[in-house]
Amino acid sequence: MTEAATVEREGPQIASSAFGEVAPGVSPRVHAVSVIIPTLNEQERIADAVADAAAWADEVIVVDGGSQDDTVARARAAGATVHVALDSSIGGQRNLGASIARNDWVFALDTDERASKGLREELGVVVSAPTHDAYRVRMRNFYLGRERTRGKWGRDWHVRLYKRDLKFCLSKVHERLQGVGSTGTLRGTVLHNPYQDLTHHLTKMIKYARWGALELHTRGRRATPVDLAVRPAWRFVRDYLFYGSFLDGRYGLATSTLTAYSAFLKYAFLYELGNSDVPQGGPDSSRDAISG
Repeated sequence: MTEAATVEREGPQIASSAFGEVAPGVSPRVHAVSVIIPTLNEQERIADAVADAAAWADEVIVVDGGSQDDTVARARAAGATVHVALDSSIGGQRNLGASIARNDWVFALDTDERASKGLREELGVVVSAPTHDAYRVRMRNFYLGRERTRGKWGRDWHVRLYKRDLKFCLSKVHERLQGVGSTGTLRGTVLHNPYQDLTHHLTKMIKYARWGALELHTRGRRATPVDLAVRPAWRFVRDYLFYGSFLDGRYGLATSTLTAYSAFLKYAFLYELGNSDVPQGGPDSSRDAISG
């Protein structure tokens, strides 16, 4: 590990109680990596997210999408460089952050994610002697007090470490890094605690379902009976039976039902959007508009 890639920072390691403890009293090694955190109304979590990232990265950039709460002020107070990008997608926020980063390598994090101790140590080695243009990392997802290890949640990989000249697509959902030449795999993991509680989960579920429906509608898709009935049912059967969630008892039943409900919401919103395309006032007004 070269001196240019890693430096010592005095003081105790910063740890987040919500994501597990890092051994106290150990001096963190700060890597030449710029962490990019997109935000929108994240005042409850942003200060801890910035402090945790600053323990191992020498630059933390927060790109805010126009928060109406105290997110921006708390991010600045925690030591982050803050820029505002109104009405931008998550991919757009990450792209703006990467464009102003001072390091060649950037790591994309959200406010509900923390780099594990193993990942922090690994990053210094990787950016000192990289062999790929970008690196994927596995997400360890936690929900309702326990880790989800089955199905897609247990095999959840995302490209998060990459050269700053690469760009994310601007989709509001399922944003992906584009134009990656070669992708490596990191051994360390990211600890992901996406929902504070069930109410928060349902709120985010509705938001992402609306975004997903809007994207489908823009591409000309309309909701069918299969979308509204069969797709949600299949999601439940897939998660509960084929992915083995039934082995988790009531927890598996709850998570599988929520997965099915998420699918139903997306296509219900798609139905709503398609229904709004129909002229209002009944068939007579539609006919009158054509004839008149």
